[in-house]
Amino acid sequence: MASTRNHRVTLFHAADCHLCESARRVLAQVRAELPFELEEVDITGDADLEHRYRERIPVVLVDGEEAFTYFVHPDGLRRRLDA
Repeated sequence: MASTRNHRVTLFHAADCHLCESARRVLAQVRAELPFELEEVDITGDADLEHRYRERIPVVLVDGEEAFTYFVHPDGLRRRLDA
């Protein structure tokens, strides 16, 4: 049974990042099954975000908690959203 909680997912990304594009596709696929609020944050040009995330993008938070780096695993995301 799917959760009725409105989850918020945040994707930290940058331009020309093939892993970010892959993460975006997985998020879209899972979002079609389990709707959630999605915020995309481009870290380019933001010194603080660049420092925190550049070497690990894409970084995905679920409800403010870091859930994935480099790769978004569809089943792992579904489990987090279904909790």
